[in-house]
Amino acid sequence: MSMRNWIAVASAEHARRGRDDAGGGFMQVCHGRLAPIRRVRPGDRVAYYAPGLAMGGGPRCQSFVSIGVVQPGEPYAFDMGGGFVPYRRGVAYVPAREASILPLLDVLEFVDDRQHWGYKFRFGLFEIGDSDMRRIAEAMEASRVLLHF
Repeated sequence: MSMRNWIAVASAEHARRGRDDAGGGFMQVCHGRLAPIRRVRPGDRVAYYAPGLAMGGGPRCQSFVSIGVVQPGEPYAFDMGGGFVPYRRGVAYVPAREASILPLLDVLEFVDDRQHWGYKFRFGLFEIGDSDMRRIAEAMEASRVLLHF
């Protein structure tokens, strides 16, 4: 089975938390639901897009915040306290800089409608092609070798 490419959506604060986790990187999507994260498989590439800096509003970010490769293993439940137990997957994030999506809007194939470019991000997780993932990796100055391109 070939590698697939995913865009995951979260606030910059949450995406950075997953990238910088001391126990190893992780991804968590769609408020921690299991079904969406099951679509992602070990070896797949994932880039996190952050529409805003914090969940629930605040300043816009509109940037790709992290990029990496999903690690072996199944999704796992993680108790965050207060009865919230989301599902996660391990991700090996590669060194990269955060990059605005705005300069990429005219070259990303998944942007079907330039005027409503943000619509797809409302799904929280969606698949993209290799060429779009390469463009995102280049904008983030991420190692294509570490991303297995």
